Amino acid sequence: MKRAHATPHSASAPITKKGPASHANPALSLSFARAGTTPVTLGIAGVSLTLSTSFAFEMDRPADALLQFEAAALPGQRIIDASTQITGAQTINRVAAQDAIGERIWIHANGRVDVRYEAKLAFDRALRPLDGLHAVPPHRLPGDAVKFLFDSRYCHSSQFFAFLESQFADTTGGARICAIRDWVAGHVAYEPGVSGPGTTATDTFHQRAGICRDFAHLFVTLARASAIPARYVACYAPGVTPQDFHALAEVYLADTGAPSDGRWHMVDATGMADLAHAAIIGVGRDAGDVSFLTTFGPMRFDSSEVRVGPNKTPDGAMRDAASAA
Repeated sequence: MKRAHATPHSASAPITKKGPASHANPALSLSFARAGTTPVTLGIAGVSLTLSTSFAFEMDRPADALLQFEAAALPGQRIIDASTQITGAQTINRVAAQDAIGERIWIHANGRVDVRYEAKLAFDRALRPLDGLHAVPPHRLPGDAVKFLFDSRYCHSSQFFAFLESQFADTTGGARICAIRDWVAGHVAYEPGVSGPGTTATDTFHQRAGICRDFAHLFVTLARASAIPARYVACYAPGVTPQDFHALAEVYLADTGAPSDGRWHMVDATGMADLAHAAIIGVGRDAGDVSFLTTFGPMRFDSSEVRVGPNKTPDGAMRDAASAA
């Protein structure tokens, strides 16, 4: 699922990444590596996912680009080893991403840029059934969740109030989220090529077809119209066919029976992703906030490849949160 955006509209030495960094040298390819980012006990939750991605693009003149493609270090999602190599960039600068989930990489380049990323991750992610969870009343929402109630560039939730009342009036909270997820899955066909970078959730609602980006936008839109905060999630996920950058969503619901105690819960309206082992890259109001490539000048996108798969321990047995339970 490509989300490359055009305008908004060397000798190589490894560099260990320990914080925001900026480099400038037009002759160098720039490499970053994380090794042993977090301690792991293999008997509890071993390395359960390996992933790699590579993409290349061409800048017609000196210009900036904003990249976001690395898995984020999060509770329940641990990075064991990771390496990033960017060739062709003249400068590079890391900055915090939306809500401090993951990092973005600014580059300045002129000509071809090649990016390669590889990582091994372990997961210990608790997934709760959503249908029994309460919605958090809007007046009790924390400040960082409030912005995910509003319309955004691709998600115009204010257009769907009447539809929600006619279709889901007898549901609330997590039960409504499940009903929305099932409605999108049952009424939208997964069809590559029928949508583009400018396709909105409203467009998808009418044409009833799209890719994971469109499923996520429509789901997020309907959840927000139900006064439930929802955000767009870019990730790598096992089970996705064809394998590519994937999009799903998170909704803010009560974590227990108490409506004042909430957290984010993952939802995939395509039904393809293994949510327990989805490697979150970043979050945003919609795809515009978390595109893997946004260029601020003319760009030609050349190629990309994504591979995601399980990593087995030496005895061939998968070690993950599910097997340890």
